[in-house]
Amino acid sequence: MGFIKKTYAKVMTYILRILLFVTLTILTQIGGVIYLLSLLLAKRIQYRFKLKKAITFVVLYTITTLLIIPSIAPIFGRIKIQNTESIKPTNYWTVILNRNYVVPELNEFLKLVADDLQTSESSVELRYLDANFPFIDKFPLLPHLSHNDGKKIDFSFVYESKNGEITNLKKSRSGYGIFAEPRPSEFNQAEYCLEKGYFQYDYPKYLSLGEINDSLIFSEKGTKQLVISILKQKNLGKLFIEPHLKNRMKLTDKRIRFHGCGSVRHDDHIHMQLK
Repeated sequence: MGFIKKTYAKVMTYILRILLFVTLTILTQIGGVIYLLSLLLAKRIQYRFKLKKAITFVVLYTITTLLIIPSIAPIFGRIKIQNTESIKPTNYWTVILNRNYVVPELNEFLKLVADDLQTSESSVELRYLDANFPFIDKFPLLPHLSHNDGKKIDFSFVYESKNGEITNLKKSRSGYGIFAEPRPSEFNQAEYCLEKGYFQYDYPKYLSLGEINDSLIFSEKGTKQLVISILKQKNLGKLFIEPHLKNRMKLTDKRIRFHGCGSVRHDDHIHMQLK
């Protein structure tokens, strides 16, 4: 029985490590490799202390994310998004998970959009969500279908208080999953896609990580200002937003596309990509 228990424990340990490796790779691209390196490093550390493996991983991952990856990523044609007073991540998990890398042209694109918003004397600031991983084209940035070449990025919607004051606060912890639902008089694309069997269409509702600032409402004015500043850029390829919001904001630019029922709904964020 002792042999069976030890074998079972070893098998479960290996399974757990494989699951951690896969999960960390899916979430961060480099986390799985860092996890394996941290296990080897922890064995070489002679001192014994609680949570040695976990602490070793956190320290190694932090050093790699903050110091090493930004230096290596340009070799693969990617750079870290340069945050400014008017360009910031909606939440810093985007940075911690290494989902904030883009080609240099997209980084310049963000600066031009932010500058245009300031020139327009808008109170809207650029708040970005998932962009791309630092390495390797075609490496999937799940759960997205196309964020794999450094040329794509998501933006948060703009919200306002009940008295109409625009704010840069958001309605969910992740920035995803809180929908600006269609009005009764508007076409309900989400309902249509779900009825056609595209069960994944509204799955971002599971990615909100909790609703916050529930008194805020979708700002048609502020979001339209953001979209117009994006549309002014000549190297914009496509912009995805849910059809009812496109119609509500009276946007007619041909680069604003419907993403298809095979994707997910876009009435919780804006997706854009370069040509």
